[in-house]
Amino acid sequence: MRTLGIALIGLGAVGRAFIALLQARRAYLAAQYNLDVKLVGVATARRGTLFCPEGLDLAALSAVASAELSAYPDQARLLRTLEPLSLLTRPSVDVVIELTPTVYARDAEPAMSHIRAALAAGKHVITANKGPIALAYPELRAQAAHRGVFLGFEGTVMGGTPALRMARQGLAGCQISAVRGILNGTTNFILSEMESGKSYAEALSEAQARGYAEADPSNDVEGIDAAGKLIILAHVIFGKALGLDEIGREGITRLSQADIQAAQASGERWKLIAQAAIQPDGQVSASVKPMRLPLSDPLAQVGGGMNAITYQTDLIGAVTLIGAGAGGTATAYALLSDLIELAEQL
Repeated sequence: MRTLGIALIGLGAVGRAFIALLQARRAYLAAQYNLDVKLVGVATARRGTLFCPEGLDLAALSAVASAELSAYPDQARLLRTLEPLSLLTRPSVDVVIELTPTVYARDAEPAMSHIRAALAAGKHVITANKGPIALAYPELRAQAAHRGVFLGFEGTVMGGTPALRMARQGLAGCQISAVRGILNGTTNFILSEMESGKSYAEALSEAQARGYAEADPSNDVEGIDAAGKLIILAHVIFGKALGLDEIGREGITRLSQADIQAAQASGERWKLIAQAAIQPDGQVSASVKPMRLPLSDPLAQVGGGMNAITYQTDLIGAVTLIGAGAGGTATAYALLSDLIELAEQL
């Protein structure tokens, strides 16, 4: 049986969900993939660090994962004072899972430094953090190839719904000429609430109350989050690097109840659509903007916080995938799916 030691950098909702998923699926991974997964290290910015080369106790870790890691019980060879960059280069670490919060529009730190250091040390890397992949995918892919290690990032687009894996594997043999989708659940929820009669301000307030939107929602409502995911899709599908300034971007903040009602009267529905297409000259055109869709469009039927994506292919036409685009368990599943792909490659 192959053993993989994992270091988890970041212990927010996704990290905690991943630990719970490892507990639930450990026997399954052993039976189906001949894989023994050990969580050997966890690093947080403010709540402490844990490292044990023999593996941490997942049940004990789950019990303290929302609090200070100093409450984790002592065990043999346990270290509590390692910095993240020191932790991820330890010999017993085979896979680094990077889950720290980053600001995409700047430099994607600290995740960028963590991923670069892990790859340089010959570690496999899995992340749900779109910043480093959007900003530096060609560099990171080349570094992973040079070191002969795996770089997984399924969770960066549509959370646990396998949007990237469908493009890479599910549609293998097809040429994809265009992609369009609802890639941000927060804005989709707001637009759905506005259809029920709420103003934009009321719908945003409800999204914030439910935890869908941050106190500063601009990353979502101005289309920045969707644009970052569109950049990743362009990398994967078209092999093209797009900058944020190359994407025509308009958010939903200008939409009013009058706009919503006018669309309804015409049998249409507003959605924030991210789309990209390969042009005859090989260049990629891309945009994120609110659009009125006819109700016959599959994307028009996607409500609440759900995400959806449509791939236009040469052999089987349009293929649409709908699913959860965020959430701790859903994104943790994306990490697990990358781990399974790594196990199959090994």
